[in-house]
Amino acid sequence: MIVALGCDHAGFPLKERIAREVADAGHSVLDVGAFALEPGDDYPIFARRVGAAIQEGRAERGILLCGSGVGVSVAASKLRGVRAAMCHDVYSAHQGVEHDAQNVLCLGVRVVGSELAAELVRAFLAARFTAEERHARRLPFVDAIERDEAARPR
Repeated sequence: MIVALGCDHAGFPLKERIAREVADAGHSVLDVGAFALEPGDDYPIFARRVGAAIQEGRAERGILLCGSGVGVSVAASKLRGVRAAMCHDVYSAHQGVEHDAQNVLCLGVRVVGSELAAELVRAFLAARFTAEERHARRLPFVDAIERDEAARPR
């Protein structure tokens, strides 16, 4: 699986460790930046890059890192077909994929340490959507919300 990885300045210190975890789990990393520590960079840029990689089929999943995890999850979730969620516990990291077809994991590096972050990444990558009837029937509702919102006049 190809995993798009993006971060802002706050997430940058953990990026290399996360890339190693992805590779160690047998997956490929599509690095979309930041490529250097730039204190003034903006998380929505990297959220868009990860989301675009998923939308364009260049990656199956994504991981985004910022200070709290909130900013990147809000930004990435605005993109059609992107199901981004901030997870700071192992259960949510795998359950979001299994039940909700989550395809982007958002981590707050000021909230979780490097060891927990690595564990969350492993749980996220190992999880698969169960396609159980109750979970599968909900996805079209989520897709409809996305379509309806996109079509709403401004």
